[in-house]
Amino acid sequence: MHGPGVASLPVDPKRQTILRCARMAFVNEGYAATKIEPIAREAGVSTATLYALFAGKAQLFSAVIEDASDDFGAQMAGIRTLEGDVRQQLVGFGQAYADFMSDPFVRAVFRLVMAERPRFQPVARKFFDRGRAAFGATLISILIAQSKAGALKPMERPSWAAGHLMGMIEHPVFFVPLVTGDEIKVKRSNAEVVQDAVETFMGRFGA
Repeated sequence: MHGPGVASLPVDPKRQTILRCARMAFVNEGYAATKIEPIAREAGVSTATLYALFAGKAQLFSAVIEDASDDFGAQMAGIRTLEGDVRQQLVGFGQAYADFMSDPFVRAVFRLVMAERPRFQPVARKFFDRGRAAFGATLISILIAQSKAGALKPMERPSWAAGHLMGMIEHPVFFVPLVTGDEIKVKRSNAEVVQDAVETFMGRFGA
């Protein structure tokens, strides 16, 4: 995030290409099995160039997770308070959240981060916290506005209410496939999961 009048740093195309190739290598091979030389070849650069940008595999991995976090943050930033009544806003938010959390690539990155969490604790925690906070902040703003408008009950802890709704969505669309594997299809569609979650939420918090 840049303040007023502060220009964004120019994007280094070589660095971005290396990060893209490294991300797929880490996701497909895991951290331990990933080698630097094949990433450099795939990115079309020399190993010397890669090492000039990243001191080693650990630094490259940290940069890959940071870059993935930036990508996910940009997707999350696209979700804004929607027009319509409270149900329409919650369903709109829920659908965007479900679609993001059910993306197989998102789960692949989460698996990678979890697998290497003991080794890269600060990087992993930042990745998880940033993702949930970005979605949570958007939902909390919806809940506060709708509570003030009288469409939802007064809320002392809107963050708890937001976590309640997000949990009902992320469990079936994210955690179940994360544990059971992407090849096992969930019985409910994302739209059905969201509708059920919103109706349950409104039963608890609806005015």
